[in-house]
Amino acid sequence: MVNSEVRMKVVVLGAGVIGISTAYALARAGAEVTVLERQSGPALETSFANAGQVSPGYSTPWAAPGIPLKALKWLFQKHAPLALRVDGSLFQLRWLAGMLRNCTPARYAVNKERMMRVSEYSRDCLRQLRLDTGIQYEQRTGGTLQVFRSQSQLDAVARDLEVLRACGVAHEVLDRAGLARVEPALARSQDRLTGGLWLPHDETGDCFLFTQQLAEKARQLGVQFRYGVDVSQLLSDGQNLQGVQLAGPEAEVVKADKYVLALGSYTRQLVQPLGLNLPVYPVKGYSLTVPLLDASLAPQSTVLDETYKVAITRFDQRIRVGGMAELGGFDLALNPKRRATLEMVTADLFPGGDLPKAEFWTGLRPQTPDGTPIIGATRQYPNLFLNTGHGTLGWTMASGSGQLLADLVTGRQPAISTEGLALERYSKSAPIRSLPERAVSATA
Repeated sequence: MVNSEVRMKVVVLGAGVIGISTAYALARAGAEVTVLERQSGPALETSFANAGQVSPGYSTPWAAPGIPLKALKWLFQKHAPLALRVDGSLFQLRWLAGMLRNCTPARYAVNKERMMRVSEYSRDCLRQLRLDTGIQYEQRTGGTLQVFRSQSQLDAVARDLEVLRACGVAHEVLDRAGLARVEPALARSQDRLTGGLWLPHDETGDCFLFTQQLAEKARQLGVQFRYGVDVSQLLSDGQNLQGVQLAGPEAEVVKADKYVLALGSYTRQLVQPLGLNLPVYPVKGYSLTVPLLDASLAPQSTVLDETYKVAITRFDQRIRVGGMAELGGFDLALNPKRRATLEMVTADLFPGGDLPKAEFWTGLRPQTPDGTPIIGATRQYPNLFLNTGHGTLGWTMASGSGQLLADLVTGRQPAISTEGLALERYSKSAPIRSLPERAVSATA
């Protein structure tokens, strides 16, 4: 625990779900926390309208065996889950090359274990957070159902089952008839499906509501929030960070003992002048928020369509449909073709919502080449910590990532292994290790 007489000062950059979860955990640990955010409030960018699932069991790297061939086929499909637009940067090419290197069975197994380690721990932290605070965010605990439209997809799930068993994750493979037992509304469309994988311990909820409420609870613990401020640069003496310089005529410098960067896709450009090469690329995703009309034709929890990589999640009186991955830089334009894909999948499986009145949204997911987030201190600057690169699983990993990072900042022993989570795993000398023994996940 941080000494209460001389409180450690920590600046957290970013007020998305990762930044707010980190700030809350740091305040609980006794630190004096200031959050800097360019938007007018928390969770107004990537955390605003994501797919809504908290899915530790579905923590799967995009870099997987067979993906290169699938990606080539997707380029010619109307409703492809992945789209590539050359952004003219050498970084994009290097990032893609790094992703391709991670598409081997060995790397896939290691990366999936790392992702599931953080995700399983994060779910434990989230459950404890609910008990401690009573926080409400339209949450459900009905699990995740991954549905397959072909026998080949059902057969291919075997490689995931091995990792699920090794990590002790509850799961059940379902045949066509078993789908309606988990999600009754699928009875009308089961003839178009071959089976599924059910992960009963997964959860759902509105990430925006969660982050807004957690920010308020963090404020009650003494966290100071400064919204509407832009960061100009990070100041360093070559060994440690000395402060955060804000944009504006006064060029104010905010100082602290330690600094946490949770700026999602925008973290990379801020640390580049420090000589840090952060392999985080903005992967654009889309969502629809659909008013609910008929609950009998809506999901009970989250259903993931493996063919189109689209997640359909039930909130109280809304359906959230999220998916797609576009690699094309920082473009935030809404592409009507992506809306058509989301509407098509929704109408096919769960036509219980008012699609014409759906709200269409896009955001940039910070993605690493191997799928695993970057959590921990930087070797070059011991007082600079990173909490980014969670990709499509920021909501899933938020509570655990925040607690883990807070433990590292305050010098406490983390509840799970940190092997393979820091930026240093991208150094040329870092080995690819076999699956480690499963760490015991303790509740935060």
